[in-house]
Amino acid sequence: MNNYNKLNHTTYDCKYHLIWIPKYRKKVIYGNLRRYLGEVLRELALQKELNIIEGHLMGDHVHLLISIPPKYAVSQVVGYIKGKSAIHIDRTYSGRRHNFTGQNFWARGYFVSTVGRDEETVKKYIKKQEEADRKIDQLKLF
Repeated sequence: MNNYNKLNHTTYDCKYHLIWIPKYRKKVIYGNLRRYLGEVLRELALQKELNIIEGHLMGDHVHLLISIPPKYAVSQVVGYIKGKSAIHIDRTYSGRRHNFTGQNFWARGYFVSTVGRDEETVKKYIKKQEEADRKIDQLKLF
């Protein structure tokens, strides 16, 4: 039996597989930025009552399995997460204290898929991304 989430007048199980990339798909998500971005994404999810079930930050893209309450549109949530995380990254790593304009950390689009009954399959896929990432890095050493 599934564990359903509840709001005042709603019982729901809305899970989505989200993927988005940095601008020009540059491999910039590594090291300290990777750890910092993981914390920022968890913090932003808590602010909007979201639940990150599974997630992985690759060098050139982000995978999330996320539960979103039906009171929010998926596009609204993605815009919020991408926008706020870009501001956090810019303030922390660029040294600016004001909101920046004209510069984007993330590319405009994203991929979204409803999970439904395939939740375990999506979880396994996201976990295997890290293994594939390590194999590619090992090949680059030679």
